[in-house]
Amino acid sequence: MRPLAILGGTFDPVHIAHLAVAWEASELLDAEVRLMPAAVPPHRPPPIADAATRVALLRAALQGQDRLGLDTRELARGGASYTVDTLTELRSEVGDRPLVLLVGADAFAGLPAWHRWQALFGLAHIAVLTRPGHGGEWPGELAREIGPRLVSDPRRLHAAPAGMVVALEVTPLEISATRIRDLLRAGRDPRWLLPPGILDAPALLDDYRER
Repeated sequence: MRPLAILGGTFDPVHIAHLAVAWEASELLDAEVRLMPAAVPPHRPPPIADAATRVALLRAALQGQDRLGLDTRELARGGASYTVDTLTELRSEVGDRPLVLLVGADAFAGLPAWHRWQALFGLAHIAVLTRPGHGGEWPGELAREIGPRLVSDPRRLHAAPAGMVVALEVTPLEISATRIRDLLRAGRDPRWLLPPGILDAPALLDDYRER
């Protein structure tokens, strides 16, 4: 069964690196990928733009996509966006369909600090987004937890609803939402850093120009 993969973040604003890693993960996993904006991220400062603006930016960025979609359930739920709550809700909806949580390598290294982190493995697979040629070195508690779950072939995730961990090598793009916000505040045009759909609707970026 074709997996459903989730890429969470503040997307403040969404930029081409977000779309690039989501697209590559979709190809490597042969999965549907949904971008899921967080309401209140537990491990980072709150977003600059409000929820409606970030959703509008994502909708503009995702125009014409057939592999990538949008899921706004964390915004609708409000409060702290705990991944375990989101995956529990998704699991009740999709039954035995494989679920995959897409996580950057840096965030994955901090997984033991996440709320009820060990429960995640019973709800979804985890695909760790890594640079080509960079193997992961994980803290002891995390390494012990994932050791028996590691697989090398992403297609193995199709065979079970949850429980495996795989590294996905994706193309590194050094693009920062913070840098984009700085450019917009300075009156500059981050033309090659944002998806074309956003550039066609420049008013969507006004929140960043004014702060």
